[in-house]
Amino acid sequence: GAYVLQVKATDADDPTYGNSARVVYSILQGQPYFSIDPKTGVIRTALPNMDREVKEQYQVLIQAKDMGGQLGGLAGTTTVNITLTDVNDNPPRFPKSIFHLKVPETSHVGSAIGRIRAVDPDFGKNAEIEYNIVPGDGGNLFDITTDEYTQEGVIKLKKPLDFETKKAYTFKVEASNLHLDHRFHSVGPFKDTATVKINVLDMDEPPVFSKPMYTMEVYEDTPVGTIIGAVTAQDLDAGSSSVRYFMDWKNDVDSYFTVDATEGTIATNELLDRESTALYNFSIIASKVSNPLLTSKVNVIINVLDVNEFPPEISVPYETSVCENAKPGQVIQTITAVDKDLSPAGQRFSFKLSSEASNKPNFTVHDYRNNTAGIETRRNGYSRRQQELYFLPVVIEDSSYPVQSSTNTLTIRVCRCDSDGTIQSCNVEAIFLPVGLSTGALIAILLCIVILLVIVVLYVALRRQKKKDTLMTSKEDIRDNVIHYDDEGGGEEDTQAFDIGALRNPKVIEDNKIRRDIKPDTLRFTRHRPPAEDNTDIRDFINQRLQENDVDPSAPPYDSLATYAYEGNGSVAESLSSIDSLTTEADQDYDYLSDWGPRFKILADMFGEESYNPDKVT
Repeated sequence: GAYVLQVKATDADDPTYGNSARVVYSILQGQPYFSIDPKTGVIRTALPNMDREVKEQYQVLIQAKDMGGQLGGLAGTTTVNITLTDVNDNPPRFPKSIFHLKVPETSHVGSAIGRIRAVDPDFGKNAEIEYNIVPGDGGNLFDITTDEYTQEGVIKLKKPLDFETKKAYTFKVEASNLHLDHRFHSVGPFKDTATVKINVLDMDEPPVFSKPMYTMEVYEDTPVGTIIGAVTAQDLDAGSSSVRYFMDWKNDVDSYFTVDATEGTIATNELLDRESTALYNFSIIASKVSNPLLTSKVNVIINVLDVNEFPPEISVPYETSVCENAKPGQVIQTITAVDKDLSPAGQRFSFKLSSEASNKPNFTVHDYRNNTAGIETRRNGYSRRQQELYFLPVVIEDSSYPVQSSTNTLTIRVCRCDSDGTIQSCNVEAIFLPVGLSTGALIAILLCIVILLVIVVLYVALRRQKKKDTLMTSKEDIRDNVIHYDDEGGGEEDTQAFDIGALRNPKVIEDNKIRRDIKPDTLRFTRHRPPAEDNTDIRDFINQRLQENDVDPSAPPYDSLATYAYEGNGSVAESLSSIDSLTTEADQDYDYLSDWGPRFKILADMFGEESYNPDKVT
């Protein structure tokens, strides 16, 4: 009688006309599981305790017929698909009461060694199962978890197994539902138990050391070959095999020791020095003779014990001072000692003067009995003029066996101090300085002298620099004389630096003409030039000038450059220069230069005269 669904059919006939629109519902398919109310169309369950695990899907065919269901009425049908939803009404059940598992003894801790499964016919979260190991025999070596996808119980190893120790384990596993339905508590407990038996399989294992780590001690300087300890490993398998030992070489430190391959004894291979290395850490490997690939490793720590072989010394090389006005019994320095040996707890150092110094009335050593001592004065006042430095030999002994001692020399410098004991000067030179002139004043005077010397050197260097000849900066200025000046030139109007008369008219002969651009250092010799003929080629003229300059001792180079160039013959347009022209300047008209503007005014003035006079050319 549980409500499932209500269906409704419509009829287009007039409901007021007889029974044409009066609909009656019935089930054609779906009995005996469901029933329907003929008038309302409400579908209800017809059987109690329907079980989803038996049948989950149902198809119910419903018919709606008009005319009140009478003969001659028209009918329509529809199919209703009904699915039973699940409830947790079934507990999990193991398919068998005992599960047998075989596990190798070499299985790693945390690895899965087997699976068991309980069956729950429910669906979804109602079928979720939780597995637990019932406390008992062997339960502490194993753990179980649930695989959320398969709902299986995964048994894992919590501790290592050993076939030689125990060959089998038995424990119980309980499976229960996580989500319970209180309506079905009366059905019974929703859990089930099963027994798990695990058999440990014997495997060929590596040797096992008797200890997880070995610690040994040895005195430094122990003779080479001395045995300081031993390691032991055994093959615990059924067929016991012999064991071999060898060092696990990692660095050069391992070479200080050796291990016997058969007995496992460790011996020194070199002399040990605690001051260099106080602790050694290395590994020893054990392997089975029957299967050398099966090995195990153990760490060995060796502590090097100290032997009293070094004497104590002053902690730092002290150099102290004493005032000239010191009083007897005044402590001028406190000293301490260090020992390179590993000092045991309670070791004490003693301080005293050496035998040869104990008779001198200058200083003494006061041992405070706490590993420190004070240097005290023994007389009233000291003089730097008489003795500036004192060397005090101090003997220090330790309390270890055998007793070691050393003599340390303490340097004591006599200094000038004020009435409060503040040191003012410890230099012996200060004794002979004039009164009123301090060391700082002398240093200031020396600095001034050095600065003056530097200024003089810089001044001399600058004067030498100014006397150096200035390098010529341009090599392409083609003139009769190319002169380099430090000042700026005069531009186009500067025509005094060279003479162009020779190029304008080869006939011009200038005798005893002194250069106007420079002043020669030596007396200039007069050049005797033969007159140039009218038809002399300009090339001959240039060669002649070159020869004259080559033999002239007063000719360049001295800040001057005489450059002559020849264009050559064979130009199609012939020469554009007037130098080689057969006509004279008088036959040419240079009035057109005046029309070229102010830039050519100088040329117009030079060549615009009716009669050419070389002496007037500037």
